[in-house]
Amino acid sequence: MVNGVQKEILDRWNIDKAKELYGINNWSAGYFDINQKGEVILTADTRDGKKEISLIDIISGIKERGFDMPLLLRIENFLDSQLTSIHESFKSAIEKFKYKNQYRGVYPIKVNQQQQIIEEITRFGSKYHHGLEAGSKAELIVALSMIDDKDACIICNGYKDESFIDLGLFAIKLGYKCFFVLEMSNELDLIMNRAKIHKIKPNIGVRIKLTTKAGGLWAESGGDRSLFGLTTAQIIETIDKLKEYKMLNCLKLLHYHIGSQIPNIRDIRLGVAEACRFYAELVQEGAPMGYLDLGGGLAVDYDGSKTNFPSSCNYSLKEYCEDLIEIIISTLEEKEVPHPVLITESGRATVAYYSILLFNVIDINRFDPPKVPDKIPDNSNEMLQNIFEVYKSLNLKNIQECYNDALYYKDELHQLFKIGQITLREKALGENIFWNIMVQIVKSSIKLKQKPIELEGMEDALSDIYYCNFSLFQSLPDSWAINQLFPIMPIHKLNLQPSRQAILADITCDSDGKIKKFIDLHDVRNTLPVHEVDDNEDYYLGVFLVGAYQETLGDLHNLFGDTNVLTIRINDDGTFDFDRELEGDSISDVLSYVEYDIKDLSVRFRQSAEKCVKEGIISGADRRKIMQLFDEVLRGYTYFL
Repeated sequence: MVNGVQKEILDRWNIDKAKELYGINNWSAGYFDINQKGEVILTADTRDGKKEISLIDIISGIKERGFDMPLLLRIENFLDSQLTSIHESFKSAIEKFKYKNQYRGVYPIKVNQQQQIIEEITRFGSKYHHGLEAGSKAELIVALSMIDDKDACIICNGYKDESFIDLGLFAIKLGYKCFFVLEMSNELDLIMNRAKIHKIKPNIGVRIKLTTKAGGLWAESGGDRSLFGLTTAQIIETIDKLKEYKMLNCLKLLHYHIGSQIPNIRDIRLGVAEACRFYAELVQEGAPMGYLDLGGGLAVDYDGSKTNFPSSCNYSLKEYCEDLIEIIISTLEEKEVPHPVLITESGRATVAYYSILLFNVIDINRFDPPKVPDKIPDNSNEMLQNIFEVYKSLNLKNIQECYNDALYYKDELHQLFKIGQITLREKALGENIFWNIMVQIVKSSIKLKQKPIELEGMEDALSDIYYCNFSLFQSLPDSWAINQLFPIMPIHKLNLQPSRQAILADITCDSDGKIKKFIDLHDVRNTLPVHEVDDNEDYYLGVFLVGAYQETLGDLHNLFGDTNVLTIRINDDGTFDFDRELEGDSISDVLSYVEYDIKDLSVRFRQSAEKCVKEGIISGADRRKIMQLFDEVLRGYTYFL
């Protein structure tokens, strides 16, 4: 039986409103939804149709197996699906416009270089000959070890020394389609010299600096002053050198990159149009070419607004593919240049949906100021009496005046306390009255047709703080470093209306360890709608679309290490398997990362404890208990248990 209050809430709140509030249907690309129990679900297409799995059911299985929060959850089906979507969309565009060549996708290892991810990309992508991009020797080692498909491309970007080049040359000798992309003009001589020594003909590409720049958080990747790539003059110099070497036939690929997350399709169109002009000119200079690498840039719609906002994109995957193919055809056919093999390095769009960060709320600082007494002592300070009068007289007509007066009297009380004119209790009472005034102003201002500009955003200042079991710097570094927005929401209780507004704080002792910007369809929210939580209740939040870069860039701030990682596979019958389990870092793991000798730490502490035994501070039995705890914590998880 639902009591009266609960029934009233349920009457005006439903699952559709929860979906709208958190925008899940806008940013989820069909991978996530909310069921009638108010739980976030994963939705996967299988051979037996669409299957749904509740995240709460997955967490139950995780806890049964002894894993704790926070946790990074990977869903194999989503990675497979994204690879398929990208390739099939290009295939459809190629057929629609009668493009006379093929598409070859390449995954940039730097986007997320975890072994499991590279293994799955090469496994799921093998039917499409999906390749890898390597920007370092270590990444080239990974690419050569993981790819056995000789039709897949390996693109070598970044700085290259002799051993990097030698390894790539031997890859070519083994039959790999391995390309050296010139990032700087002086790399050509080194490549030619090593090729001559080994008697291996290299596959060479050039990265060009386009004038076109894209908007968004990674705009500096492109433009005339971008970090990598050759200028027009340097390209001419490269062509002339290759002619001198009588090796112009080695120049086969043109590459450019104008941004990791390009929100505006117009910038994409301008970039490829400009690149095609360069490509056509290289062909007319006598280079065989054959490959056009458009780099990354395919955006992920993190906020679901479908706009050119940095955390969104104003185009679909279908539109992206068709626009690229159409422009390449129209530009190159004008110069009677054959259509090249088309390559894109779509890392973010490939892996973003693949991972979810799950964590629990461990404490709450609620903004609930104590109730103001009906009267204050007659001998109270004048300023205290004044602010109390403001509280008592507040109404819709004098909101602005009361707001200004409350700020003034609060500051006066603060100054009086500093010079010893009021007591600590009087100061506390004054602050309590002030915050009650602010709460009443926020509630009343909702009824105003035109809110005074000073009151804008006041409700954000009165939000709760939900302390969460994760490290922002380890698991969501882009949220801190570049203010990237990720979809964040409760993963259960969504059949109930959220009654609180909160910012999220992590468990690092750093004032920057908080999330105070959240996605919204029309703007950026300063708070997250959350539910009231009992002290003995588990409350879980999820951060979605975190598969790109976050694991790669995370650091050991406060020595919080990698989280537990579990991978699931959703089966055709609607069940799911825990495919892989990786335990997160222990305290001893992270201490060893920063060069501590674990045995030495134990010996040092044991000696300190023994000294206390000798001095009679503790007993031998006490020492044994203390050392047992020390060793247990040393072997334990770095996060809150």
